[in-house]
Amino acid sequence: MIRRMRASDREAFLRLAAEFYRSPAVAHDIPAARHAEMFEEIMRAEEYALGYMLEEDGKAVGYGLVSVTYSHEAGGKVLWLEELYIAEEYRGRGLGSEFFAAAEGYAQAHGFARLRLEVEPANVRAIALYERLGYAPLGYRQMIKELRPPQR
Repeated sequence: MIRRMRASDREAFLRLAAEFYRSPAVAHDIPAARHAEMFEEIMRAEEYALGYMLEEDGKAVGYGLVSVTYSHEAGGKVLWLEELYIAEEYRGRGLGSEFFAAAEGYAQAHGFARLRLEVEPANVRAIALYERLGYAPLGYRQMIKELRPPQR
């Protein structure tokens, strides 16, 4: 089951986010304080970020985060599918596809022009899921400049 995050999900989100950032699905870990900051932003408003909990038999087994941007190129709002994490033992049960259906439904209902995501090139299982769901490479190379250095 996929549902929007609630205030009562804080501890489950913090635990799952820490697992995700220790996994090979991301390029590097982040300070633990950023997980709490993200949760607070999700609870604050839908302006920039939305959070989803993935559950099986009433247990939190994963989460998904989406962020809102606006793109001149896309001609409107873009829903950035920022993170999807499912605990190892719950993968392959359709929760990823269910999360994408929920995010796409939200995007369509709210007039978004594009869905966008990024993926580690070595994460072939995720890439296969995304391609099966109709996603295609954008052809840009991502670059960043940190304005807020990570605290360790």
